Amino acid sequence: MKRKNSLCLAALLLTVSLTGCQKQELQPSEKEPLPDSETVSLTVWGGEEDEELLLQIIESFKEEYSGQADFLITYEPQSESTCMDALMADLEHGADVFAFADDQLNTLVAAGALDPVSRADDIKNSNLPESVLAASVNDTLYAMPLTADNGYFLYYNKQYFSEEDIASFDRMLTIAAEHDKKVSMEWSSGWYVYSLFGNTGLTVGLNDDGITNYCTWNSAEGTIKGIDVAEAMTNIAAHPGFISTDDAGFVEGVKNDTIIAGVNGVWNAVALEEVWGDDFGAAKLPSYVCAGQEVQMASFSGYKLIGVNAYSQHKEWAEKLAEWIANEDNQKLRFLMRGQGPSNINAAASEEVKKAPAISALLEQSEYSCLQRIGGNYWEPVTQFTAEILAGNPSGISLQEQLDTMVEGITAP
Repeated sequence: MKRKNSLCLAALLLTVSLTGCQKQELQPSEKEPLPDSETVSLTVWGGEEDEELLLQIIESFKEEYSGQADFLITYEPQSESTCMDALMADLEHGADVFAFADDQLNTLVAAGALDPVSRADDIKNSNLPESVLAASVNDTLYAMPLTADNGYFLYYNKQYFSEEDIASFDRMLTIAAEHDKKVSMEWSSGWYVYSLFGNTGLTVGLNDDGITNYCTWNSAEGTIKGIDVAEAMTNIAAHPGFISTDDAGFVEGVKNDTIIAGVNGVWNAVALEEVWGDDFGAAKLPSYVCAGQEVQMASFSGYKLIGVNAYSQHKEWAEKLAEWIANEDNQKLRFLMRGQGPSNINAAASEEVKKAPAISALLEQSEYSCLQRIGGNYWEPVTQFTAEILAGNPSGISLQEQLDTMVEGITAP
């Protein structure tokens, strides 16, 4: 799962119909009900692609707590990327336990959908520090880290590139052009475009109001100025070895052998490895030339979290189930079944995870990544700016003026 769109408090007003959701009920065991046992009904939301995994985890939970209650646990498919919208439509009757993208956390906490996690110290001590930060607001833990793999890095075909080559984006573009091939990076999304600004000293982020943004990408001061990045982007866009395309275009280009490297995430690792086989490679992002300097590309990082509805009628059991879904063994199972990178420290350190090139590349890139905390006004101005760059600046408007317009849009109230 990847999350490319950040949602602001305005999303609280959205209503999303939940009718028509498919349901998979796990019936209580066939044994005679215990005379004094409690009947616990819980609803779990998770990605449709995780259904098999979650049903298996739910069954093991029921076995673990057999005899303590009669469980009726219902699974409903719900994308992590739109979980907040669905929950806000009817919070008091929403899922008891739900998976969601970390950039929805602030809004869910502000809406009263999440209470502080009860066993916070145990959760903090068993998960990667950055994932704990992603699950916290003002140092208070409100959800349980589940994955640490929603970021991006470099995929490359070893047939064309050496380990020395992949250190430089400009070198990779030259090699691709020499073979009449392409290196891919999606510039229609501000999620990836951040990588070119992130390590330049130019900044962007969320103001204290949790809604509006600050941004200095148009700055005319400093060692690297906004126009330096814009000029570097103009040069890259015009290079015969470069192509900007989305996920589908990237995978298709790999399959038809027109794309031999690209910036992307773990969700396409299996598809690419099937095509490249022994030539499949993954690494941290390269550097690129900007203002005569080699600048290491940055990245946004993201995490999948498990939350417990503050309005759950069986909140104590809901918390137990959420912890069970996010525990070490089940994060290992998630990696084995779904290829998703664990946030649990022990699971992330397992030999199986270490041997996964995509996960290793993501962990390597994490040194140059930061949490995505961006207000909704960020996305469209960036897309408009990059569209003009990719088209070769047909408007003729100066790069500085285009940067100023983009920043004005990003920081709009």
